[in-house]
Amino acid sequence: IKLPVTSMESDSRPPPPTFSPAVPPFVKLGLTVAYTIFYSLLFAFVYVQLWLVLRYRHKRLSYQTVFLFLCLLWAALRALLFSFYFRDCVTANTLGPLAFWLLYCFPVCLQFFTLSLMNLYFAQVSSTPLLPLYLLFLCISIIFLLVNLTCALLVKMTKADTETVVLVRVAINDTLFVLCAVSLSLCLYKIAKMSLANIYLESKGTSVCQVTIIGATVILLYSSRACYNLVVLALAKIKSINSFDYDWYNVSDQADLKSTLGDAGYVVFGVILFVWELLPTSLVVFFFRVRKPAQDHFTLRMS
Repeated sequence: IKLPVTSMESDSRPPPPTFSPAVPPFVKLGLTVAYTIFYSLLFAFVYVQLWLVLRYRHKRLSYQTVFLFLCLLWAALRALLFSFYFRDCVTANTLGPLAFWLLYCFPVCLQFFTLSLMNLYFAQVSSTPLLPLYLLFLCISIIFLLVNLTCALLVKMTKADTETVVLVRVAINDTLFVLCAVSLSLCLYKIAKMSLANIYLESKGTSVCQVTIIGATVILLYSSRACYNLVVLALAKIKSINSFDYDWYNVSDQADLKSTLGDAGYVVFGVILFVWELLPTSLVVFFFRVRKPAQDHFTLRMS
């Protein structure tokens, strides 16, 4: 016996869909899996590099090991973020203030720390006095860390104006990124003019040409990222910010894209993720990869 459908029941039913979503669900799922795999592979590669430091008895505390450790931590946090979101979207969107800062904001700080270390490393190669630079970049890194931590806590724990907080944070962050990029370009210019620098770099298994290409690429990527963030915030009116739910508060230095890209923001996020996060970090890891000591090659030839 079929019961008649009342008007109230018919009114409560959702209307049939008229348009398909801009990005199919299986595409979003595939991208999420791909992001998790990319970060996991980078984590595994960096972990092997740190193990090789012990295997070849390299210096345990050096620019190389600090770089690799920062990249290891960065890849671990990004892989954890995507795998966590993949398994439990609701919990990922309702994280506490400290967990929110650690998973969403701290990776940006780690990238800034690697850029600062690159400045110090190339300054050492170019025979620039290091003590003033150590103090300068230490202060800048602390300021960067405190600004990001304070702004994240203000957004999550208070009723502060979101747009003002984001504007202040992005203005400070990207100004520091640009200044560090300019400083790095000056170091590279000085290295290119030095004949002794090529001898030192060749003893480390690299060359001035390779250093210049990798450094220039990193400078271009970080500078374009900073300009992008400032342009997005200048053109977009940000009234509310969600943690992860395709608003892409953390697309690039936590810049919001939903107001201009809608559902397609997830695909754009994948492109931005590759160009402005995976690519520069992978270049740094490649440059500071562990190389086999020269005496090992000599021993193999003698045997």
